[in-house]
Amino acid sequence: MIYSTEVQHMCPVAKGANHGPAPIPEEGRWVQVKEISDVSGLTHGVGWCAPQQGACKLTLNVKDGIIEEALVETLGCSGMTHSAAMAAEILPGKTILEALNTDLVCDAINVAMRELFLQIVYGRTQTAFSEGGLPIGASLEDLGKGLRSQIGTTFGTKAKGARYLELAEGYVNRIALDEEDQIIGYEFVHLGKMMDSIKKGMDANEALQKATSSYGRFADGAKIIDPRHE
Repeated sequence: MIYSTEVQHMCPVAKGANHGPAPIPEEGRWVQVKEISDVSGLTHGVGWCAPQQGACKLTLNVKDGIIEEALVETLGCSGMTHSAAMAAEILPGKTILEALNTDLVCDAINVAMRELFLQIVYGRTQTAFSEGGLPIGASLEDLGKGLRSQIGTTFGTKAKGARYLELAEGYVNRIALDEEDQIIGYEFVHLGKMMDSIKKGMDANEALQKATSSYGRFADGAKIIDPRHE
């Protein structure tokens, strides 16, 4: 340790009270975090790249400072999906400090990691007051049946109005309009359920029909349109 001349000539002054860091809530406990291994929790974070062309939602389940589970969901950039594949291999097994300083290939995923790190080390996790936290694999519950991300994709123009392309229920196949051409419902395909049925041996057309449903007053539509081609 090198001290400047000014500090070397200073007289020592005794340190007063030192109570350590304030305790933060972690999985139903109050913890004074002094080491990375003191940190646990499950939470989500959102990141974006510099041109803001795409975004990433990252979910981590951290136990004793180690990332035991990572769910990487990306949107809006084709290259980001391949980065997500690499991040799913890179993140588990690392400490949250290692992950913060690891190239996760895509800047949106890096930013999501930064935002997550802040939540975790400040005790703002989803499991802050849940005794024992959540088991490994808990993040998959966010995906629902078929293990597909909750996606909302819509498009609209002043000239032609709105088009629903994909919503929480699934891929929007057709949209119902009333006599005034206002949207009153839509038909959708739950792709996760359809693929599960096909993998179990069901005919693809039968699986498609089984996974197709509607929302709103689709059956009452005066006009039915394909949002991608009409």
